Amino acid sequence: MPELPEVETVRQGLAHHLAGRTVVTASALHPRVARRHLLGGVDLCDRLTGRRCLSVERRGKYLWMPLESQDEPEALVAHLGMSGQFRVTDQPLRGHRHLRFDALLDDGRWLSFLDQRTFGGLSWDVLKPDLLELREVPVALRQIAPDPFERGFDMDTVAATIRRRRSEIKRVLLDQQVVSGIGNIYADEALWRARVHPERSAHRMPSKAVVATLDAAREVMAEALGQGGTSFDDLYVNVNGESGYFERSLAVYGRQDQACRRCGAPIRRLHFMNRSSFVCQRCQRPPRRTPSG
Repeated sequence: MPELPEVETVRQGLAHHLAGRTVVTASALHPRVARRHLLGGVDLCDRLTGRRCLSVERRGKYLWMPLESQDEPEALVAHLGMSGQFRVTDQPLRGHRHLRFDALLDDGRWLSFLDQRTFGGLSWDVLKPDLLELREVPVALRQIAPDPFERGFDMDTVAATIRRRRSEIKRVLLDQQVVSGIGNIYADEALWRARVHPERSAHRMPSKAVVATLDAAREVMAEALGQGGTSFDDLYVNVNGESGYFERSLAVYGRQDQACRRCGAPIRRLHFMNRSSFVCQRCQRPPRRTPSG
């Protein structure tokens, strides 16, 4: 699933092409693309037609496009799911088998949403002020925690929240109501940088170690963003159809049995939450097992 660097790369591309543009026509081409919009795809497209996009915003893994409005502010909200892609092209992509939505813009270009696995989608929401962020945020996303790049992200507060959780640190990092934007890839990379084992209990970690982990997450995601994100296959590309290349810089994720870039020990793959964790068990010492966990 695309994580913060990949979604931010998409946001930047969309902002370049969409800010100030008006939607001439819009079509929902698959029922699942608008499943989060209770009134359905036709209503979603009717609301979007004739509206001018003001900007493209992001929180964690979510995107939204504030639209010009005479009444309360509204926005088109998007989540890429596992394989969602926005593309901006000179010609429509109507022959693409994964096309789920498209819209003609007033400059003659086409905005398309492709989604092979159909877990992503679009919805409509009103915007409400977020005083910490000094911007308006969709109501549905106010339960999503700020990500490490937002103005409203308070390191000490988030670290304290993490230390109150009685579960593994990686599980907490993946909780989007604690800190948003971090997924499986960058959690593993951040924990490796901070020398923290993913199964370590969050409530047993000193504040300094939690802050170091959050700092590492922000650092590695910033580096990934600078390289267009991480692409293992063609399920993630930017709006021009190009892949990111941070995969070459990954320290642990996907590197099972390869040498740790820091100490040379083999990277191990662990089963975690129906997915995989990749660790160096020399750099990231496993937690001691106690009767209380």
